[in-house]
Amino acid sequence: MKSKLSFSRYGKSAVRVVKLIKHKTYHEFREVNVEVLLTGDYTDAHKKGDNRKVLPTDTVKNTIFILAKEHLTGTIEDFGLEVAKYFFKKNKQVEGVEVSLVENLWKRIPVTKGKRKVADPFTYQNAGDEKKTCYIQYSKKEKSIASGISGLHILKTTKSGFSDFYVDDYTTLKNADDRIFCTIMEAEWKYKSLKVDFAAERENIRQSLLETFAAHDSLSVQHTLFAMGDAALNASKKIDDIDISMPNKHNLLVNLSPFELENNNEIFVATDDPYGVIEGTVSRK
Repeated sequence: MKSKLSFSRYGKSAVRVVKLIKHKTYHEFREVNVEVLLTGDYTDAHKKGDNRKVLPTDTVKNTIFILAKEHLTGTIEDFGLEVAKYFFKKNKQVEGVEVSLVENLWKRIPVTKGKRKVADPFTYQNAGDEKKTCYIQYSKKEKSIASGISGLHILKTTKSGFSDFYVDDYTTLKNADDRIFCTIMEAEWKYKSLKVDFAAERENIRQSLLETFAAHDSLSVQHTLFAMGDAALNASKKIDDIDISMPNKHNLLVNLSPFELENNNEIFVATDDPYGVIEGTVSRK
């Protein structure tokens, strides 16, 4: 053969783990989508069909479920780290492990008890599109955990504008001093250590992002993205960088003049595409 195998990895994806933790007075419902990828010297498997070093992906799936029984009790970061350690230490042929986790969020349904609303101990509703994410790399050379948020749909009705932008021959956009700012944010940050209170740091970072989005007098999506990233770094000393993606989900003013009506920033049409893509990494100096 004149070709060589430059890189390979394999594993199991879309392992949807549902964990029901039964406490004395309530049930805790968790839903986590897990992917595990293994790297190593699998040249003989590719070139000769020699599978003696290849752990079946079905075994990978079974192992994830078994580990979830004992270890999926806290954060997805802690659980993912246990998964990565297991595959790395139990399989000598494995040189590196990548674990990706996405947790779908559920919240308790409020029900009426007497004269007040309380969270039902056994009933949930989906919390929306927001998801917790985590990506772990575990090998001799690198051991790292990156956490994140995806699908966080946020919107503000004022304190947002976009004007005095660069204009060329094809520019038609008008200046806007007061507009709806809507985005579906994604963010990811890598921790400086594996020994972190992941739940506390995630909550600190998330809350700082939301509070800054609400309070910031935005002159552009870029302007607010940087302010949010800066706030996240101030909220957590455990990270040095944060990647943020904020697509601009447009709400366009409807022209009511044909009907002899004024539209004083009241009636909009929400559009899915095309939309602006704004991304950036904010780092400590």
